[in-house]
Amino acid sequence: MNSSILQVRDLRVNYYTRQGAVRAVNGVSFDLHTGERLGLVGESGSGKSTAALALMRLSRAPGKIEGGQVLLDDLSLLELPEERMRQIRLAGIALVSQGAMNSLNPVARVRRQIEDALRDHDVKLTPRERTEWIGELLERVGLPRSAAEMYPHQLSGGMKQRVCIAIAICLRPKVIIADEPTSALDVVVQHQVMETLETIRADLGASVILIGHDMGLMAQAVDRLGVMYAGNLIETGGIQELFDEPLHPYTRLLMISLPSLERKEAAKGIPGLMPSLLNRPTGCPFHPRCPDAFDRCRVEEPKLQTVRPNRDVACHLYWDNSTSREAA
Repeated sequence: MNSSILQVRDLRVNYYTRQGAVRAVNGVSFDLHTGERLGLVGESGSGKSTAALALMRLSRAPGKIEGGQVLLDDLSLLELPEERMRQIRLAGIALVSQGAMNSLNPVARVRRQIEDALRDHDVKLTPRERTEWIGELLERVGLPRSAAEMYPHQLSGGMKQRVCIAIAICLRPKVIIADEPTSALDVVVQHQVMETLETIRADLGASVILIGHDMGLMAQAVDRLGVMYAGNLIETGGIQELFDEPLHPYTRLLMISLPSLERKEAAKGIPGLMPSLLNRPTGCPFHPRCPDAFDRCRVEEPKLQTVRPNRDVACHLYWDNSTSREAA
């Protein structure tokens, strides 16, 4: 197995409201291997984007990182001084955020926005070298060099997202986090953006965390998948193995809810709603919606555990046959 480039242990993020603390990320742990494409999926509000911001140390009030450890090549990101962490962003770990228009300065040309990223990290280039590097970055993401002189409003949605990718890779990071990079794009442009991201990943030898809710897109774009529910990571596994045999009842219901050309039947959703993270149910957070729940599920929260090689699941159905990650 490849060595881990990123290790996340017991990551916890709360949002503080007048009603109390919302546990948006509730003890999430996973490894990202060198060159790997890891997907994180789940319903809206499951904690995916909150976890991404926490990995970048970009959580802002009322959100707060309450605990855990994030190691990038053995560098503990959560313990770094803010100035040092600012230098690690883009150079070591970069974020392609959701909604490209909100990520770009509407009154600055593309060239200026890439230059700002380089300047902020004290990259010493002559004007000619800087122009050449910006042109090369744009070509890498499938844009003409002339796009450097354009403003965001002159670009299509797909072009804006490619500019965001160009900014994210301008310092050749080891890890790229792509938070729903194809949201609000049509299907054809989605495919083009994902092809661009994969080409860039292969060129840089980088690892990618792809966050989204489109299981079909994940099936084509990642090597391994993590499923989140109510702030918890509840199942991880190789993409093919997880699709062939989902272990957690929530993952199984997700698969059943996908449209299929083979099955001629009405689409089935998952009954019920995700619980309030302000007042989480006792025991397993999925038990009120789970068709397989039994007494233990209502009183004891399951831990993520290895149930077979490269397959982890947080479910009492498997507890007696394996060892938890925390004990391993």
